Amino acid sequence: MRKYKLEITVFLCGALTMMLELVAARVLAPYVGSSNLIWTTIIGIMLIGMSLGYWVGGKLADKNPNIKTVSEFLFIACITTSIIPISEVIIIDNLIKICNELVIVAIISATLIFGIPSFMLAAISPMAVKIKNEEEKAVGKISGKISSLSTIGSIIGTFVAGFILIPNIGVRNIILISSILLWLMGICLYNNKNKKTVSIMIVILIAIIGINIYSYKLFQDKNPDIIKDVDSEYSRIWVKEMKNEDVNYKTLQVDTGLESYIDQNTGEMGAEYLKYFDLFDYYNENANSVLMIGGAAYTYPIHYLVKYQDKTIDVVEIDEKMTEIAQEEFGLDTNNPNLKIHHQDGRSFLNYNDTKYDAILIDAFKGLNAPFELTTYEAMQKVRNNLKDNGIVITNIISALEGEEDDFIKYEYNTYKAVFDDVKLFRVRDAEDNQTQNIILIGIKGKTSINENESDQYQELLEREITDFESDKQVITDDYAPIGD
Repeated sequence: MRKYKLEITVFLCGALTMMLELVAARVLAPYVGSSNLIWTTIIGIMLIGMSLGYWVGGKLADKNPNIKTVSEFLFIACITTSIIPISEVIIIDNLIKICNELVIVAIISATLIFGIPSFMLAAISPMAVKIKNEEEKAVGKISGKISSLSTIGSIIGTFVAGFILIPNIGVRNIILISSILLWLMGICLYNNKNKKTVSIMIVILIAIIGINIYSYKLFQDKNPDIIKDVDSEYSRIWVKEMKNEDVNYKTLQVDTGLESYIDQNTGEMGAEYLKYFDLFDYYNENANSVLMIGGAAYTYPIHYLVKYQDKTIDVVEIDEKMTEIAQEEFGLDTNNPNLKIHHQDGRSFLNYNDTKYDAILIDAFKGLNAPFELTTYEAMQKVRNNLKDNGIVITNIISALEGEEDDFIKYEYNTYKAVFDDVKLFRVRDAEDNQTQNIILIGIKGKTSINENESDQYQELLEREITDFESDKQVITDDYAPIGD
């Protein structure tokens, strides 16, 4: 085993580098989101750090190739990794308060917090090549083996972190484990272990554990409103308590988006736009079965099950952790016989489902960070196929009606018009047309079957219909969708 300690080190460094990349996305998500731009920033910064690490590591290897330097780099990587949770509170939280440009915040944060450990881990590979070549005198073979081991480690680290560690033990514990693992690797490679160096190593270990404990307390002190911080397979989720005027709300935040909230005193859903989903009952008086794509905290399904006790609702929510949180924090009763939950991707469900619904409600979009596969002409054809005759689809879209931020609604409006027999549009609140806001888009298959008996309760909502909306955008398809994450 000691013979292959450098190979093992390179393998583990590759694995930890990719784990750090996934951790970076989770740490940054509540502050800057997780759009393509943010992912591009994270990947780019990590690659810059690695490139510099390979270059500097190569120069150091040529000057003085020794395993002691490798060990020292591991200790520095260990320390800079351990302070990531503190850096989240001190750097990212403060940057976002002084800079509105999310990409700039992401660049600075990723560089300061993740650039250094990625640099240190990458520098180890060329040093390992040089040291092994001094022993075996076969530079091509050694270089290929080290590169291969680093890449294999990266592959395994990606899968282990993404599929197992993040959803099961969370980012904070991954950071602690990674720091300790780097510390252990540094000890194993350090040859001259006298009393002084052993004492320093023990101090570093105590510091790592202490930093982890302190960072958790610091995060709680800075965010007393966060009552639950959870990592799922798909997102970092915050459950928060929020007071607005005289009302106490419990909220669910995914990335930077407020996904759901309820009045803690009454249990009623707080988001105004959710009331528009009730219009399925107005436009289709015979509606008894509803499908909802996007559950989040299930605030609308909970409302639905209370209000329409003779109707059924199926909910497609890709994230099982969301459902667990909805049960624990928001009062969801999964045993209700009128509720059926599908933990599945929304488009996949539409593709293979063989049940027809009277209404389909889509609440899976977070501004332009929308899963594009639910926005296209082909997706709407699948929605239409899943509707009964005279069925209706109601979608919540976050967009401006005019101006620089109006692309989403204008693309979607024309896409719906290409698929459905009638399309209606509603504004949720009194906002300027150039302001980003909740907009309700309705597509009707066949003809409406108005529920005149319930028209009075929906009158206030109906009065907000926009009847003069126009769009010059083209229909978006799976092949061309200039929106989404």
